[in-house]
Amino acid sequence: MKILLSAYFCEPGKGSEEGVGWNTAIETAKYHETWVLTRSENRLSIESELARNPVPQLYFVYFDLPFWTSKWEYGQRGIQFHYYLWQLWAYFVVRPLHKKIGFDLTRHVTFVRYWSPSLISFLDTPFLWGPVGGGESAPKAFWVDFSLRGKIYETFRDLVRWIGEHDPFVKGTAERSTFVLATTQDTANRLRLMGVKNLQIFPETALPQKEIENLASFPISESSTIRFISMGRFLHWKGFHLSVRAFAQANLPDNCEYWLLGEGGERERLQNLIEELGISSRVKLLGKLPRDKSLQKLQECHVLVHPSLHDSGGWVCLEAMAAGRPVICLDLGGPGAQVTDETGIKISAHTPEQAIGDLARAMEVLATDAERRSRMGKAGQQRVREHYTWESRGKLLAQTYIDIVEKINPQRVQLNQSNKYLS
Repeated sequence: MKILLSAYFCEPGKGSEEGVGWNTAIETAKYHETWVLTRSENRLSIESELARNPVPQLYFVYFDLPFWTSKWEYGQRGIQFHYYLWQLWAYFVVRPLHKKIGFDLTRHVTFVRYWSPSLISFLDTPFLWGPVGGGESAPKAFWVDFSLRGKIYETFRDLVRWIGEHDPFVKGTAERSTFVLATTQDTANRLRLMGVKNLQIFPETALPQKEIENLASFPISESSTIRFISMGRFLHWKGFHLSVRAFAQANLPDNCEYWLLGEGGERERLQNLIEELGISSRVKLLGKLPRDKSLQKLQECHVLVHPSLHDSGGWVCLEAMAAGRPVICLDLGGPGAQVTDETGIKISAHTPEQAIGDLARAMEVLATDAERRSRMGKAGQQRVREHYTWESRGKLLAQTYIDIVEKINPQRVQLNQSNKYLS
Protein backbone atom coordinates (compact mmCIF):
# COMPACT_ATOMS: atom_id res chain seq x y z
CA MET A 1 0.00 0.00 0.00
CA LYS A 2 0.92 3.68 -0.08
CA ILE A 3 1.41 5.14 3.40
CA LEU A 4 1.97 8.76 4.42
CA LEU A 5 3.65 9.42 7.80
CA SER A 6 3.68 12.82 9.48
CA ALA A 7 6.89 13.02 11.54
CA TYR A 8 7.80 16.50 12.74
CA PHE A 9 10.69 14.83 14.58
CA CYS A 10 12.60 12.33 12.44
CA GLU A 11 16.35 11.80 12.57
CA PRO A 12 18.61 8.74 12.31
CA GLY A 13 20.83 7.71 15.19
CA LYS A 14 18.72 9.42 17.83
CA GLY A 15 16.49 8.30 20.66
CA SER A 16 13.33 9.97 21.96
CA GLU A 17 10.87 11.39 19.40
CA GLU A 18 13.52 11.72 16.67
CA GLY A 19 14.10 7.98 16.97
CA VAL A 20 10.37 7.23 16.91
CA GLY A 21 10.00 9.10 13.62
CA TRP A 22 13.04 7.56 11.95
CA ASN A 23 12.55 3.95 13.02
CA THR A 24 8.84 4.05 12.22
CA ALA A 25 9.69 5.22 8.70
CA ILE A 26 12.33 2.52 8.19
CA GLU A 27 10.11 -0.29 9.41
CA THR A 28 7.03 0.87 7.48
CA ALA A 29 9.03 0.99 4.24
CA LYS A 30 9.92 -2.69 4.62
CA TYR A 31 6.31 -3.59 3.86
CA HIS A 32 4.67 -0.62 2.12
CA GLU A 33 5.57 2.33 -0.10
CA THR A 34 6.18 5.07 2.46
CA TRP A 35 6.25 8.85 2.23
CA VAL A 36 7.42 10.81 5.28
CA LEU A 37 6.51 14.43 5.86
CA THR A 38 9.13 16.14 8.03
CA ARG A 39 11.08 19.38 8.55
CA SER A 40 13.87 20.51 6.26
CA GLU A 41 16.31 20.76 9.15
CA ASN A 42 16.26 16.94 9.31
CA ARG A 43 17.21 16.64 5.65
CA LEU A 44 21.01 16.55 5.89
CA SER A 45 21.20 13.76 8.45
CA ILE A 46 18.45 11.76 6.71
CA GLU A 47 20.00 11.97 3.25
CA SER A 48 23.47 11.23 4.60
CA GLU A 49 22.16 8.07 6.23
CA LEU A 50 20.21 7.00 3.15
CA ALA A 51 23.30 7.54 0.98
CA ARG A 52 25.12 5.02 3.18
CA ASN A 53 22.18 2.67 3.64
CA PRO A 54 19.52 3.08 0.92
CA VAL A 55 15.96 2.08 1.83
CA PRO A 56 13.73 1.08 -1.11
CA GLN A 57 10.14 2.33 -1.00
CA LEU A 58 11.02 5.22 1.33
CA TYR A 59 10.54 8.83 0.21
CA PHE A 60 10.82 12.07 2.16
CA VAL A 61 8.88 15.30 1.72
CA TYR A 62 10.53 18.27 3.45
CA PHE A 63 8.97 21.61 4.24
CA ASP A 64 9.42 24.46 6.69
CA LEU A 65 7.40 27.39 7.87
CA PRO A 66 8.41 30.89 6.75
CA PHE A 67 11.82 31.95 8.07
CA TRP A 68 10.36 34.47 10.54
CA THR A 69 8.83 31.63 12.58
CA SER A 70 12.16 29.83 13.11
CA LYS A 71 12.78 31.54 16.44
CA TRP A 72 9.66 29.82 17.82
CA GLU A 73 11.40 26.46 17.58
CA TYR A 74 13.56 27.26 20.57
CA GLY A 75 12.33 26.51 24.06
CA GLN A 76 9.65 24.09 25.19
CA ARG A 77 6.72 26.47 24.73
CA GLY A 78 8.08 27.90 21.48
CA ILE A 79 8.40 24.55 19.78
CA GLN A 80 4.80 23.70 20.73
CA PHE A 81 3.54 26.78 18.88
CA HIS A 82 5.89 26.15 15.95
CA TYR A 83 4.59 22.58 15.67
CA TYR A 84 0.99 23.78 15.75
CA LEU A 85 1.59 26.14 12.82
CA TRP A 86 3.59 23.43 11.02
CA GLN A 87 0.59 21.13 11.25
CA LEU A 88 -1.72 23.76 9.77
CA TRP A 89 0.67 24.28 6.87
CA ALA A 90 1.21 20.54 6.44
CA TYR A 91 -2.35 19.99 5.27
CA PHE A 92 -1.86 22.30 2.31
CA VAL A 93 1.47 20.62 1.45
CA VAL A 94 0.13 17.05 1.43
CA ARG A 95 -3.28 17.68 -0.14
CA PRO A 96 -1.90 18.06 -3.71
CA LEU A 97 0.53 15.21 -2.99
CA HIS A 98 -2.39 12.97 -2.03
CA LYS A 99 -4.22 13.87 -5.25
CA LYS A 100 -1.13 12.84 -7.21
CA ILE A 101 -0.18 9.65 -5.32
CA GLY A 102 -3.43 8.48 -3.72
CA PHE A 103 -2.41 7.37 -0.23
CA ASP A 104 -4.17 4.33 1.18
CA LEU A 105 -3.58 5.38 4.78
CA THR A 106 -2.13 8.36 6.65
CA ARG A 107 -0.55 8.24 10.08
CA HIS A 108 0.62 10.74 12.67
CA VAL A 109 3.90 9.68 14.33
CA THR A 110 5.41 12.69 16.18
CA PHE A 111 4.71 14.85 18.33
CA VAL A 112 3.73 12.13 20.78
CA ARG A 113 1.19 14.37 22.56
CA TYR A 114 -2.52 13.73 22.48
CA TRP A 115 -3.46 17.40 22.90
CA SER A 116 -1.69 18.48 19.69
CA PRO A 117 -3.59 18.17 16.38
CA SER A 118 -2.59 16.32 13.24
CA LEU A 119 -4.29 17.96 10.29
CA ILE A 120 -3.46 15.23 7.81
CA SER A 121 -6.42 13.50 9.49
CA PHE A 122 -8.59 15.81 7.38
CA LEU A 123 -7.53 14.09 4.14
CA ASP A 124 -10.01 11.61 2.69
CA THR A 125 -8.06 8.53 3.81
CA PRO A 126 -8.15 6.20 6.81
CA PHE A 127 -6.10 7.86 9.55
CA LEU A 128 -4.01 6.23 12.30
CA TRP A 129 -3.20 8.61 15.17
CA GLY A 130 -0.26 7.74 17.32
CA PRO A 131 1.33 6.61 19.36
CA VAL A 132 0.20 9.61 21.38
CA GLY A 133 0.88 10.19 25.06
CA GLY A 134 0.97 12.96 27.59
CA GLY A 135 -2.08 11.94 29.60
CA GLU A 136 0.09 11.16 32.61
CA SER A 137 0.20 13.53 35.60
CA ALA A 138 2.41 13.84 38.67
CA PRO A 139 0.26 12.79 41.65
CA LYS A 140 -0.84 15.93 43.51
CA ALA A 141 0.69 14.70 46.78
CA PHE A 142 4.14 15.06 45.18
CA TRP A 143 3.68 18.72 44.26
CA VAL A 144 4.70 19.69 47.81
CA ASP A 145 8.37 19.11 46.92
CA PHE A 146 8.26 21.08 43.67
CA SER A 147 9.80 24.51 43.42
CA LEU A 148 7.52 27.43 42.58
CA ARG A 149 8.72 27.07 38.99
CA GLY A 150 7.81 23.38 39.03
CA LYS A 151 4.33 24.06 40.38
CA ILE A 152 3.76 26.73 37.74
CA TYR A 153 4.94 24.26 35.07
CA GLU A 154 2.49 21.57 36.21
CA THR A 155 -0.38 24.06 36.44
CA PHE A 156 0.40 25.42 32.99
CA ARG A 157 0.69 21.88 31.60
CA ASP A 158 -2.77 21.03 32.94
CA LEU A 159 -4.14 24.20 31.37
CA VAL A 160 -2.51 23.46 28.00
CA ARG A 161 -3.96 19.96 28.01
CA TRP A 162 -7.43 21.30 28.82
CA ILE A 163 -7.18 23.84 26.00
CA GLY A 164 -5.95 21.11 23.64
CA GLU A 165 -8.82 18.81 24.55
CA HIS A 166 -11.24 21.60 23.55
CA ASP A 167 -9.33 22.77 20.47
CA PRO A 168 -11.52 22.15 17.38
CA PHE A 169 -8.52 20.88 15.41
CA VAL A 170 -7.59 18.38 18.15
CA LYS A 171 -11.22 17.32 18.54
CA GLY A 172 -11.38 16.98 14.75
CA THR A 173 -8.26 14.80 14.80
CA ALA A 174 -9.84 12.56 17.44
CA GLU A 175 -13.15 12.33 15.59
CA ARG A 176 -11.54 11.59 12.21
CA SER A 177 -9.12 8.96 13.54
CA THR A 178 -9.92 5.51 12.25
CA PHE A 179 -7.72 4.00 14.96
CA VAL A 180 -5.66 5.48 17.81
CA LEU A 181 -2.54 4.19 19.56
CA ALA A 182 -2.15 5.44 23.16
CA THR A 183 1.15 5.05 24.96
CA THR A 184 -0.37 4.51 28.42
CA GLN A 185 -3.67 3.82 30.12
CA ASP A 186 -3.74 7.40 31.46
CA THR A 187 -3.66 8.76 27.91
CA ALA A 188 -6.23 6.20 26.75
CA ASN A 189 -8.63 7.37 29.46
CA ARG A 190 -8.33 11.00 28.33
CA LEU A 191 -8.81 10.03 24.69
CA ARG A 192 -11.99 8.12 25.51
CA LEU A 193 -13.36 11.25 27.20
CA MET A 194 -12.69 13.05 23.89
CA GLY A 195 -14.88 10.51 22.08
CA VAL A 196 -12.23 8.11 20.74
CA LYS A 197 -13.60 4.57 20.60
CA ASN A 198 -11.15 2.52 18.55
CA LEU A 199 -7.87 2.56 20.41
CA GLN A 200 -5.14 0.31 21.70
CA ILE A 201 -2.41 0.71 24.31
CA PHE A 202 0.81 0.77 22.32
CA PRO A 203 4.18 1.95 23.74
CA GLU A 204 6.11 4.53 21.73
CA THR A 205 9.48 3.14 22.80
CA ALA A 206 11.48 0.39 21.13
CA LEU A 207 15.09 -0.33 20.21
CA PRO A 208 16.70 -1.47 16.93
CA GLN A 209 17.96 -5.05 16.95
CA LYS A 210 21.55 -3.93 16.42
CA GLU A 211 21.40 -1.68 19.47
CA ILE A 212 19.87 -4.43 21.58
CA GLU A 213 22.72 -6.73 20.61
CA ASN A 214 25.26 -4.04 21.47
CA LEU A 215 23.71 -3.40 24.89
CA ALA A 216 23.47 -7.14 25.56
CA SER A 217 27.25 -7.35 25.10
CA PHE A 218 27.88 -5.09 28.11
CA PRO A 219 29.55 -7.18 30.82
CA ILE A 220 28.27 -6.81 34.35
CA SER A 221 30.74 -4.72 36.31
CA GLU A 222 32.90 -6.79 38.64
CA SER A 223 33.78 -3.75 40.73
CA SER A 224 33.38 -4.18 44.48
CA THR A 225 31.56 -0.83 44.42
CA ILE A 226 27.84 -1.26 43.78
CA ARG A 227 26.66 1.64 41.65
CA PHE A 228 23.14 2.95 41.06
CA ILE A 229 22.66 5.25 38.09
CA SER A 230 19.99 7.67 36.87
CA MET A 231 20.01 9.29 33.42
CA GLY A 232 17.82 12.13 32.22
CA ARG A 233 17.12 15.83 32.35
CA PHE A 234 17.26 17.41 35.79
CA LEU A 235 13.62 18.51 35.91
CA HIS A 236 11.27 18.49 38.89
CA TRP A 237 9.00 15.82 37.42
CA LYS A 238 11.88 13.42 36.80
CA GLY A 239 11.80 12.76 40.56
CA PHE A 240 15.55 12.64 41.17
CA HIS A 241 15.06 14.49 44.47
CA LEU A 242 13.13 11.39 45.61
CA SER A 243 15.85 8.92 44.66
CA VAL A 244 18.59 11.09 46.23
CA ARG A 245 16.65 11.18 49.50
CA ALA A 246 16.07 7.42 49.23
CA PHE A 247 19.78 6.76 48.76
CA ALA A 248 20.56 8.84 51.86
CA GLN A 249 17.87 7.05 53.87
CA ALA A 250 18.72 3.51 52.76
CA ASN A 251 20.79 1.24 54.98
CA LEU A 252 23.40 0.53 52.30
CA PRO A 253 26.88 -0.94 52.51
CA ASP A 254 29.73 1.59 52.40
CA ASN A 255 30.69 0.35 48.93
CA CYS A 256 27.61 1.88 47.25
CA GLU A 257 27.54 4.94 45.00
CA TYR A 258 24.86 6.80 43.09
CA TRP A 259 25.63 8.51 39.76
CA LEU A 260 23.26 11.00 38.11
CA LEU A 261 23.82 11.92 34.46
CA GLY A 262 22.13 14.95 32.98
CA GLU A 263 21.59 18.69 33.07
CA GLY A 264 18.60 20.92 33.73
CA GLY A 265 17.00 23.54 35.89
CA GLU A 266 16.99 21.36 39.02
CA ARG A 267 20.74 20.77 39.10
CA GLU A 268 21.48 23.39 41.75
CA ARG A 269 18.66 22.17 43.98
CA LEU A 270 19.90 18.58 43.64
CA GLN A 271 23.46 19.62 44.47
CA ASN A 272 22.26 21.51 47.54
CA LEU A 273 20.14 18.53 48.61
CA ILE A 274 23.10 16.16 48.27
CA GLU A 275 25.26 18.43 50.42
CA GLU A 276 22.48 18.93 52.97
CA LEU A 277 22.09 15.15 53.33
CA GLY A 278 25.84 14.69 53.75
CA ILE A 279 26.26 12.23 50.88
CA SER A 280 28.51 14.23 48.56
CA SER A 281 31.25 11.62 48.71
CA ARG A 282 28.91 8.88 47.40
CA VAL A 283 26.51 10.74 45.07
CA LYS A 284 27.94 12.29 41.90
CA LEU A 285 26.32 14.67 39.43
CA LEU A 286 28.23 13.84 36.26
CA GLY A 287 26.57 16.31 33.90
CA LYS A 288 25.29 15.68 30.39
CA LEU A 289 27.48 13.29 28.41
CA PRO A 290 27.50 12.19 24.75
CA ARG A 291 25.49 9.05 24.16
CA ASP A 292 28.51 6.73 23.85
CA LYS A 293 29.94 7.99 27.15
CA SER A 294 26.53 7.75 28.84
CA LEU A 295 26.30 4.10 27.82
CA GLN A 296 29.83 3.55 29.09
CA LYS A 297 28.70 4.86 32.49
CA LEU A 298 25.69 2.54 32.37
CA GLN A 299 28.09 -0.34 31.72
CA GLU A 300 29.99 0.56 34.89
CA CYS A 301 26.82 0.44 37.01
CA HIS A 302 24.60 -2.30 38.38
CA VAL A 303 21.09 -0.85 38.78
CA LEU A 304 19.11 1.89 37.00
CA VAL A 305 16.93 4.15 39.18
CA HIS A 306 14.19 5.97 37.24
CA PRO A 307 11.80 7.79 39.63
CA SER A 308 9.91 9.80 36.98
CA LEU A 309 6.49 11.13 38.00
CA HIS A 310 5.04 11.37 34.48
CA ASP A 311 6.74 9.75 31.50
CA SER A 312 4.93 8.48 28.41
CA GLY A 313 7.94 6.45 27.35
CA GLY A 314 11.10 5.76 29.27
CA TRP A 315 13.86 5.00 26.74
CA VAL A 316 16.52 4.68 29.39
CA CYS A 317 14.57 1.89 31.09
CA LEU A 318 14.63 -0.16 27.89
CA GLU A 319 18.36 0.52 27.42
CA ALA A 320 19.10 -0.60 30.96
CA MET A 321 16.98 -3.73 30.59
CA ALA A 322 18.67 -4.56 27.28
CA ALA A 323 22.02 -4.17 29.05
CA GLY A 324 20.95 -6.64 31.73
CA ARG A 325 20.53 -4.09 34.51
CA PRO A 326 17.48 -4.27 36.79
CA VAL A 327 15.34 -1.14 37.04
CA ILE A 328 13.87 0.59 40.07
CA CYS A 329 11.04 2.92 39.00
CA LEU A 330 7.78 4.40 40.14
CA ASP A 331 4.73 2.47 38.99
CA LEU A 332 3.59 5.34 36.77
CA GLY A 333 3.27 5.98 33.03
CA GLY A 334 5.43 4.24 30.45
CA PRO A 335 8.12 2.90 32.82
CA GLY A 336 5.43 1.35 34.99
CA ALA A 337 4.25 -0.63 31.95
CA GLN A 338 7.73 -1.54 30.68
CA VAL A 339 9.14 -2.85 33.95
CA THR A 340 7.70 -6.03 35.47
CA ASP A 341 8.27 -7.75 38.82
CA GLU A 342 10.67 -10.06 37.00
CA THR A 343 12.79 -7.26 35.53
CA GLY A 344 12.93 -4.76 38.39
CA ILE A 345 11.14 -3.25 41.35
CA LYS A 346 8.16 -0.93 40.82
CA ILE A 347 7.28 1.50 43.58
CA SER A 348 3.74 2.75 44.23
CA ALA A 349 3.44 6.53 44.31
CA HIS A 350 1.00 7.58 47.03
CA THR A 351 3.03 10.14 48.98
CA PRO A 352 6.64 11.37 48.79
CA GLU A 353 7.45 9.84 52.19
CA GLN A 354 6.07 6.44 51.20
CA ALA A 355 7.80 6.49 47.80
CA ILE A 356 11.15 7.51 49.31
CA GLY A 357 10.93 4.75 51.90
CA ASP A 358 10.04 2.11 49.31
CA LEU A 359 12.78 3.33 46.93
CA ALA A 360 15.27 3.04 49.80
CA ARG A 361 14.20 -0.54 50.55
CA ALA A 362 14.46 -1.47 46.86
CA MET A 363 18.01 -0.09 46.80
CA GLU A 364 18.88 -2.12 49.90
CA VAL A 365 17.56 -5.33 48.33
CA LEU A 366 19.42 -4.95 45.03
CA ALA A 367 22.63 -3.65 46.58
CA THR A 368 23.04 -6.83 48.63
CA ASP A 369 21.63 -9.54 46.34
CA ALA A 370 23.85 -10.16 43.33
CA GLU A 371 21.88 -13.26 42.32
CA ARG A 372 18.64 -11.28 42.19
CA ARG A 373 20.30 -8.54 40.15
CA SER A 374 21.51 -11.15 37.68
CA ARG A 375 18.11 -12.86 37.44
CA MET A 376 16.28 -9.59 36.88
CA GLY A 377 18.86 -8.46 34.36
CA LYS A 378 18.42 -11.59 32.25
CA ALA A 379 14.63 -11.30 32.44
CA GLY A 380 14.89 -7.68 31.29
CA GLN A 381 16.96 -8.66 28.27
CA GLN A 382 14.42 -11.30 27.31
CA ARG A 383 11.51 -8.86 27.71
CA VAL A 384 13.15 -6.28 25.45
CA ARG A 385 13.92 -8.90 22.79
CA GLU A 386 10.33 -10.18 22.81
CA HIS A 387 8.35 -6.94 23.07
CA TYR A 388 10.46 -3.87 22.35
CA THR A 389 12.31 -4.29 19.06
CA TRP A 390 11.55 -1.94 16.19
CA GLU A 391 11.57 -4.92 13.85
CA SER A 392 8.73 -6.72 15.64
CA ARG A 393 6.93 -3.39 16.09
CA GLY A 394 7.16 -2.69 12.36
CA LYS A 395 5.78 -6.07 11.38
CA LEU A 396 2.83 -5.70 13.74
CA LEU A 397 2.01 -2.21 12.48
CA ALA A 398 2.35 -3.24 8.82
CA GLN A 399 -0.46 -5.72 9.38
CA THR A 400 -2.43 -3.12 11.35
CA TYR A 401 -2.33 -0.79 8.33
CA ILE A 402 -3.75 -3.55 6.16
CA ASP A 403 -6.49 -4.38 8.67
CA ILE A 404 -7.57 -0.72 8.92
CA VAL A 405 -7.76 -0.18 5.17
CA GLU A 406 -9.37 -3.55 4.48
CA LYS A 407 -12.14 -2.81 6.99
CA ILE A 408 -13.01 0.48 5.28
CA ASN A 409 -12.28 -0.37 1.65
CA PRO A 410 -11.49 -4.05 1.00
CA GLN A 411 -10.90 -3.41 -2.70
CA ARG A 412 -7.83 -1.30 -1.87
CA VAL A 413 -6.01 -4.18 -0.21
CA GLN A 414 -4.46 -7.03 -2.15
CA LEU A 415 -4.29 -9.50 0.69
CA ASN A 416 -2.36 -12.19 -1.10
CA GLN A 417 0.43 -9.80 -1.99
CA SER A 418 0.47 -8.24 1.48
CA ASN A 419 0.57 -11.60 3.23
CA LYS A 420 3.51 -12.60 1.05
CA TYR A 421 5.48 -9.62 2.41
CA LEU A 422 4.42 -10.25 5.99
CA SER A 423 5.01 -14.01 6.07
